[in-house]
Amino acid sequence: MTFKKLIAWIPDAVSIGNTDVEISGIAYDSRHVTNANLFCAIPGFRTDGHLFCEEAASRGATAFLVERADAIPNGKAGVVVKNARQAMALLADKFFGSPSSRLAMIGVTGTNGKTTTTHIIRALLEANDIPTGLTGTLYTLMGQDSYKVVRTTPESPDLQSLLRHMVDRGMRAAVMEVSSHALALSRVDHVQYDIGVFTNLTQDHLDFHKDLESYFMAKALLFQRLGEGNNKKGPRAAIINGDDNYGRRLIGMCSVPVLTYGLNEGADIRGSMVTVGSRGVQFLATFPDGEKQAIEFNMTGTFNVLNALAAMSVGYTYGLSPRQMAEALARYPGVPGRFERIDEGQPFTVIVDYAHTPDGFENVLRTAREFTVGAVRVVFGAGGDRDRGKRALMGEAAGKLSDWVMLTADNPRSEDPMDIIAQIREGLEPTGTPFEVELDRERAIRMALQMTQPGDVVFILGKGHETYQIYRDGTIYFDDREVARQALREIKKL
Repeated sequence: MTFKKLIAWIPDAVSIGNTDVEISGIAYDSRHVTNANLFCAIPGFRTDGHLFCEEAASRGATAFLVERADAIPNGKAGVVVKNARQAMALLADKFFGSPSSRLAMIGVTGTNGKTTTTHIIRALLEANDIPTGLTGTLYTLMGQDSYKVVRTTPESPDLQSLLRHMVDRGMRAAVMEVSSHALALSRVDHVQYDIGVFTNLTQDHLDFHKDLESYFMAKALLFQRLGEGNNKKGPRAAIINGDDNYGRRLIGMCSVPVLTYGLNEGADIRGSMVTVGSRGVQFLATFPDGEKQAIEFNMTGTFNVLNALAAMSVGYTYGLSPRQMAEALARYPGVPGRFERIDEGQPFTVIVDYAHTPDGFENVLRTAREFTVGAVRVVFGAGGDRDRGKRALMGEAAGKLSDWVMLTADNPRSEDPMDIIAQIREGLEPTGTPFEVELDRERAIRMALQMTQPGDVVFILGKGHETYQIYRDGTIYFDDREVARQALREIKKL
């Protein structure tokens, strides 16, 4: 595609130089520029893409999208826009042929439950012969293939490329996690979403959004845009957790029909008669026409009942029967790092989970109280360079809902791990729950498991599926699940 043809989509764009050059791709990181790329200079939080235009030119970029004309290298074509992020999203959509217009697009947003809900949605659709691509925190899935991801919701050129690949691979639907950052930073602009799913909203990411109201309004953008510029066949719907206060507020902000789910009376798709066990849940689902269906699901916790109901609401919107969905849920094995049991034949329960917010802690620990006959023990830390306001609240939740806590390092990044732990202790210490501190996460996990008695449950929280730890001076390989398995095997030999 020529640069001239591409930028014709930008209203009131100011072009500079010979715009008849061919464009082979779109890049926003100068280190990843290849020959004949369009380089988009994005003002960032730590640096400014305009500073790297010369480097991009040296690597082969032939055209530039900028907010400042003086950043365009001599002799190169460019276009000057008011907002480079928004323009990049538009051009990425057009360059890749608007792939979301050829997919049933399902976006899932909320503080907790996005990863699990997207996986269940995909399982329901694929079990009923709807090939579905998935992208989110863990990876991108297409058919039997998985691909690594850099962030929960990719930057717009990467996202549009992924969606194009899904179309080319024969996917009929795509389900994705939509982060509040992605909505606020225009990464998902021009993605034609048909279904939006809202799981919940609790404190997180306030280092970026500053307050809960801004955080909520970023999430709301997905629902305000549903069906916008969308001529596709198929249903449009907002699937909203009616048990959540912010969800109830969101109902009045949607531009498409709303379907609520929840455990409380009045939900369109309601769960009741919930039984929580250590290996799964059972509940009764009631649908808008009054049909009832018994559900057995291998992921435990009342919060996972809500995740399943959200996914079933999507399936119902696409015409799947309650029986079809029940059969698919009964077969579904679970999501990596989400309430994942580590079982080496030990007489106690070990669970690794990604919970990293106060609400996430409450969800998993309240669930443990429903099936644990012994003590509840927790190993956790908190991520550095992220929302500091939630750390004391996480400590308070752990203290109130567990019997013993081990504080350790998570991903401290540029912060001193002991400073992070000091902030967690502000909420933990007033609860009176006994705790220990061990910064070495591997040693902390081993110590916790060695102290555990038959009938107890140990939660290793915060990192879930992650296979690394990020420190000020670099990143190391680390997997909570591997460490726990090895420790349990060694304990069995004693």
